Amino acid sequence: MSPEKLAYMANQIGKFFAHQKHDQAVESIAGHLRQFWDPRMRREILAHFDDPAIHLDPTVREAVQRLRMPAAS
Repeated sequence: MSPEKLAYMANQIGKFFAHQKHDQAVESIAGHLRQFWDPRMRREILAHFDDPAIHLDPTVREAVQRLRMPAAS
């Protein structure tokens, strides 16, 4: 899947959680990506995280960044 398509999908997930307070939205987005995205999709979006051509909304960007950290139990 292209990085642009992954960014689009991640931003759509972000819109779903936009009604939540910022910190909760970040956690919800990151949790959704961990739970429902294939590991290859997560690796791909992280591989292109710093590419200026890939637009991630600020809250989504923060959530994707958290994918680099182990999930809290």
